[in-house]
Amino acid sequence: MMIKKIREESRKLFSEKNGSHGWEHTLRVYNLAVHIGKKENADLKILETAALLHDIARHKEDLSDGKIDHAKEGALMAEKILKKHGFSKDEIEKIKHCIVSHRFRGKNIPKSKEAKILFDADKLDSIGAVGIGRTFLFAGEIGARLQNSPGINIEKTKPYSKEDTGYREFVVKLSKIRARMLTREGKKLAGERHKFMVEFFDRFNKEISGNL
Repeated sequence: MMIKKIREESRKLFSEKNGSHGWEHTLRVYNLAVHIGKKENADLKILETAALLHDIARHKEDLSDGKIDHAKEGALMAEKILKKHGFSKDEIEKIKHCIVSHRFRGKNIPKSKEAKILFDADKLDSIGAVGIGRTFLFAGEIGARLQNSPGINIEKTKPYSKEDTGYREFVVKLSKIRARMLTREGKKLAGERHKFMVEFFDRFNKEISGNL
């Protein structure tokens, strides 16, 4: 019953305008987290709650063009929700840690089992077939190009710019996710998704350059 209430609270905070990090993403991460959590014998109350709330501040980061850290802001927002629903102080701190440490580019390191699982679940949804779809969806949301300008150094391009393409996201983030996984099941699933993603972008670049 408590998880159902948290689910309802979280759903209200998502905008239909942001599909790449919308409610559907949260549900996929939730399902992945539960899958890994059962194999890792995690505290499912902590894990499920954190998974449902992990991106509730994402819209604030997008509106700020990346200046606001949605993980930190989300942990603060989650605290208010959790207090309202009677979670203990210890439970709140554990859930906040999961949320604040789930971000790939964040400086907070996942330390608990539940935090590591949420990190992996969130990253798994950013690679593979779904991950590819999300990169191009996000690029469209911010007005980026389909492909990068000829001769540009992708490593020196900026996020939330015209050059923040799906391929740029692959180069600067997605291609590195497999090596960052923290759980056994996460590593297994990441390996399969990584292979598919590499093959896709190899063909994508060939077609873009006219070599097929």
